[in-house]
Amino acid sequence: MAILTVDNLHKNYGPIQALKGVSFSVPPGSVFGILGPNGSGKTTLLGIILDVLKATSGSYKLFDEAPTHKHRQQIGTLLETPNFYHYLNGVQNLKIAAAIKQRGKADIDKVLELVSLDQRKFSKFSTYSLGMKQRLAIASSLLGDPEVLVFDEPTNGLDPVGIAETRELIKKLSKAGKTIIMASHLLDEVEKVCTHVAILQKGILLTHGHVDEILVAEDIVETGAANMQQLNTILQQYPGAKKVHLNEQHVELTFTTGTASLEALNRYCFENGVTLRHLRLRKKSLETKFFELTQTTK
Repeated sequence: MAILTVDNLHKNYGPIQALKGVSFSVPPGSVFGILGPNGSGKTTLLGIILDVLKATSGSYKLFDEAPTHKHRQQIGTLLETPNFYHYLNGVQNLKIAAAIKQRGKADIDKVLELVSLDQRKFSKFSTYSLGMKQRLAIASSLLGDPEVLVFDEPTNGLDPVGIAETRELIKKLSKAGKTIIMASHLLDEVEKVCTHVAILQKGILLTHGHVDEILVAEDIVETGAANMQQLNTILQQYPGAKKVHLNEQHVELTFTTGTASLEALNRYCFENGVTLRHLRLRKKSLETKFFELTQTTK
């Protein structure tokens, strides 16, 4: 069963196409990151899923069924900056949130403990740090014990301590069995907390899948020999190489699965009549990979 299935979603604002045929599914128990630069359509996508916005075309399912109010009651949300009463304490603010949701009043003590605010539950909201305010917002999203949590830029505006606290809390909630869908423009955030990712750019889904497959740091091997054209020719046939490129100084090979073996590469060249005079392994950073992905679509 998929928690969420998105099928060919389009959303237009007049002539502007915010989403252009987006399709993916979210497996249960995953931390699913919707990653992309600002303006890529992440918030629009979440708005459609939560019935805040209507899609121009396409469809989606929740828990493998056509979405209903009952399904949405199983989803806790954090969509914007925490908006609580500054002169009330944590418990009082959550009582108001529970009254608005019409569920979860009995969960208040439990969720405050879960987000590590039980020691400060009677302190006024105005005395909370940025990270504590965000954790109270996450506590509010947990009222009613939803199966699924949807967070839009959960660490936005936080200081480094607040960012670390929020990331640890997301990991803790995942271990507790929650499925989490979160939008972020931060590659580092998705890499550290997510199990799956969908990458959006200007409303187009570039790729989606398991984080270890999509955001793999590539091995790049630089090679050099007296006859660069001959080297380039034999390396075009090298098993396991994704891409072979001859530039002014080297022949570069890109590998995406496992670690490139310099010993095996050196032996292959020697057996094919080429003696290497340069052989170096370097890693392509995830930042470079993400930049390439999001710059290829204009």
